[in-house]
Amino acid sequence: MSDRPSIRTQFLIFTLFGEYVVPRGGGAWTAGLLNLLGVLGVSERAGRSTLSRMSQKGWLRSRRNGRHSRYEITLRGQRIVEAGAVRIFEPRRVSWDGRWHIVAYSVPEGKRRLRSRLRTRLGWLGFGRLAPGTWVSPNDRRQEVEADLEDLAARPYAVYFSRSQLYFITNEEIVSRCWDLKGLNREYARFLKKFKPAQEEARSAFGSGHPLAPAECFRRRFWLTLAYSQFPRLDPNLPEPLLPNDWLGTGAADVFQTYHRLLRASSEAFVDEVLRQDPTAGRSS
Repeated sequence: MSDRPSIRTQFLIFTLFGEYVVPRGGGAWTAGLLNLLGVLGVSERAGRSTLSRMSQKGWLRSRRNGRHSRYEITLRGQRIVEAGAVRIFEPRRVSWDGRWHIVAYSVPEGKRRLRSRLRTRLGWLGFGRLAPGTWVSPNDRRQEVEADLEDLAARPYAVYFSRSQLYFITNEEIVSRCWDLKGLNREYARFLKKFKPAQEEARSAFGSGHPLAPAECFRRRFWLTLAYSQFPRLDPNLPEPLLPNDWLGTGAADVFQTYHRLLRASSEAFVDEVLRQDPTAGRSS
């Protein structure tokens, strides 16, 4: 399709499972998945190939029933999509108690891959790199950090502590050093330019009694969620006292939530219709 973003099919499948398949039990027939991917402009060949690779990597598992197969998400894959959903739908922070939460770590030189994975996890949780091996956030993520340290077997190398004041540096300097809010604001402006008019168009269509077709609601909601899913990797969800006056993140979150709700009922009905079709019904296995 002409408006399909250039993005790897793997990420489309993760989004498809997180948004639609996991809430329906975590599994779906291959035919149904390929049907939904087809609406998004993914060829059957590309869909099958990517599903197979994701199974080989341990994110999905395949079960056969005669000539038909069914894909289910694994615990490893489910952790990925659930973590994404938590950050995407997380409420915007408003107030702040003035405390900074700090993760300091020292990973042995021979464990460079572990160090890289730890940095990735901390960034995903909204921590910013204040200094080598020292990451900060105004939001208390102790439970999430502890879970990630356990998952990575990195707990012996890190400590977590909180302070109401960091000396020799202002809060503004901390924010400037750790996060590129100007660049992020530009990304939010692009998101709003694309999706705010689309939201208003859809609202007008539903209000006039000529709602969008269910398949179109699914397509729009999918690309909306995928486009917004980049922001948890970039936006630390800072509380209002630490944000610039021209901040667009809150407006973008409002557009995302409103548009997502508007498309929800019809897109869910469409997915229900596609995924409830059982290719083995009435046949012996």
